[in-house]
Amino acid sequence: MSIAAEAYVRSELHQGVKTIEFFHPQSNSLPGALLRELASAITHAGEDPDVKLIVLRSAGEGAFCAGASFDELTAIKSEAEGLQFFSGFALVINAMRNCPKLIIGRIQGKCVGGGVGLAASVDYAIATEASAIKLSELAVGIGPFVVGPAVERKIGVSAFSQLAIDATMWRNAEWARRKGLFAEVHPDAAALDEAVRRLSGILSASSPQAMAEMKKIFWKGTEHWETLLFERAAISGRLVLSDFTKNAIAAFKAK
Repeated sequence: MSIAAEAYVRSELHQGVKTIEFFHPQSNSLPGALLRELASAITHAGEDPDVKLIVLRSAGEGAFCAGASFDELTAIKSEAEGLQFFSGFALVINAMRNCPKLIIGRIQGKCVGGGVGLAASVDYAIATEASAIKLSELAVGIGPFVVGPAVERKIGVSAFSQLAIDATMWRNAEWARRKGLFAEVHPDAAALDEAVRRLSGILSASSPQAMAEMKKIFWKGTEHWETLLFERAAISGRLVLSDFTKNAIAAFKAK
């Protein structure tokens, strides 16, 4: 079975809670097709009247999300292809932003690049102590342009710039909690799941109308992201064609 065939996005509804799970065998990295599936699943859950709350999670006990797929990045041959790929992250972030349902993030492990963007775009992120974060884009000659607005909105310009500039440095889960990326940090996956169950139970019995109005307030001032994130995707799509980026990614893959 090919790697592409193994990857998936799955949705399951239980007592008003829609759990959306994604998986990719390469540390839950996100190729373009998976990003579009994820955006579609979030949009559909937002439109479903039976859904009161969304839980976003990834499969396995390792990384939550390793960000962009290096295999796909190295295959990009034009600015148009680059824009197409990085627009996938824009679609997911905008789907989460526009979704009228609150989204809980279950973060069981490391978040890199676009994975930090996903964690920043949920409405309430619950993590384990293993959930270190890193914005590694500059190390491969691009930058966190698409996910940047989501990360900056959650943790502020100062903390975002620290992550973006020191692109090879891991920050631990407690750092991420102090900066506001994670709402809670738990010692292990069992405690994480208990925390997700507790909050899901409370929110699934809460007023959908009140939660929808709260969500509008939380995301106020981001309406321009409908165009901004695609403008940012074009920057990444252009930079990914550079020799610097191609050599840097090849060096990473050779490690």
